[in-house]
Amino acid sequence: MLKIIMIRVQDIAFDAAAELKAFQAANRSSGATVMFIGTVREMSEGARIERMTLEHYPGMTEKALAGIEAEALARWPLEASLVIHRYGPLEPGDDIVLVLTASSHRQAAFEACAFLMDWLKTKAPFWKLEETGGETRWVDAKDKDDQAARRWDRP
Repeated sequence: MLKIIMIRVQDIAFDAAAELKAFQAANRSSGATVMFIGTVREMSEGARIERMTLEHYPGMTEKALAGIEAEALARWPLEASLVIHRYGPLEPGDDIVLVLTASSHRQAAFEACAFLMDWLKTKAPFWKLEETGGETRWVDAKDKDDQAARRWDRP
């Protein structure tokens, strides 16, 4: 069976519904598809976000995402996966990331999607700059994200 694996890093908006439809049309053998969409929040640490800019290093980012996706494929019987991650200036309500996973059974699709998001959040080389009230601040890694990613550590 052909596995459909795709990673896109882009500065343009994506249409999650259209991506889901195309993903399912290309992968008709799976019994379960799970989708996660990450969106720019309106508030962060008590301050209203006016804009968030995501930066990355082309080439390095895609390589890191491919490694994360390969790890998911090694752990779960996925038939397809898609990761789209945006960069550049974003405003509250803009979608940042889309993760789709497909498998014969829902548990594998759910777990792989959660894994991908936990590892993307902690291991993908993106840097976030928030603009709030005329000030800018780099977003630091959060302990809760590191704790979530550690649940996938192998003994």
